[in-house]
Amino acid sequence: MKTQIRFAIYALVLPLCLIASLYAGDGFETVRCGADIPKALIGRKTANEPVVKIEARHKDIGLKDLGADIISDDERLNLIFWQICGDEYAVLEEGDVVKDALKFPKHSKDSPQFDGQCQLNGKDLPYYAVGVLKNEEGATMLPAVAAWMIDEKKKKFVPLQTEGLRCSRDGITTADGGK
Repeated sequence: MKTQIRFAIYALVLPLCLIASLYAGDGFETVRCGADIPKALIGRKTANEPVVKIEARHKDIGLKDLGADIISDDERLNLIFWQICGDEYAVLEEGDVVKDALKFPKHSKDSPQFDGQCQLNGKDLPYYAVGVLKNEEGATMLPAVAAWMIDEKKKKFVPLQTEGLRCSRDGITTADGGK
């Protein structure tokens, strides 16, 4: 009798679990202000729908799309910037899954955001980087204040040393600019 009751309970509960796991979330349903936002995002599946719908669904966390870039040649790895809970986050997405996320430093006209190619001590680096630069009037290559390389194989942000690191002014991506 106990076995039959257990079977009946599993038969009722299992379909509910399957339906819940099939629900196509947008990746932000577990994000809460004041919590570890990168941890809440990593591993989540994102929705393939207009950004305005996603933003509207998450007004509670102040979600706003700030722009994106395709990182990999196969166009599967993307760098997306989001404003969440009043702060900016850089997110690496492969296909429709968040692979890594980091809280992005504040930036301004004097310290603009960039993504693109950099040089270390005058030599071109073979990877894509993202970070904040120090604006220098008239310079084409600006010193990095904070920077991360994007490891395309591991799909991770890897912190870079900033000493001797200079990045192209052409990589500045924000309206607060520095151009």
